[in-house]
Amino acid sequence: MNYKLVHVGFGNMVVADRIVAIISPSSSPIKRLKDEAREAGLLVDVTQGRKTRAIIVMDSKHVVLSAIQPETITGRFENGDDKEEKE
Repeated sequence: MNYKLVHVGFGNMVVADRIVAIISPSSSPIKRLKDEAREAGLLVDVTQGRKTRAIIVMDSKHVVLSAIQPETITGRFENGDDKEEKE
């Protein structure tokens, strides 16, 4: 089985086909989504202590916090472009 992976920062990857949404963490409903995922044990923090810039919602109801801008992750998702991994 070949899975297309999307780099979400600091060497972490998620399966592209499982992504439901890539969103900015600025609104109150998104903050509630993050808190609910934390309480349910479905929050995955891959920010390495940095500011959360994107929240990735997976089809398994997991919520992934990333320190990379949503536009950057979206570009990697759409184009398969992964410059950071090639370095």
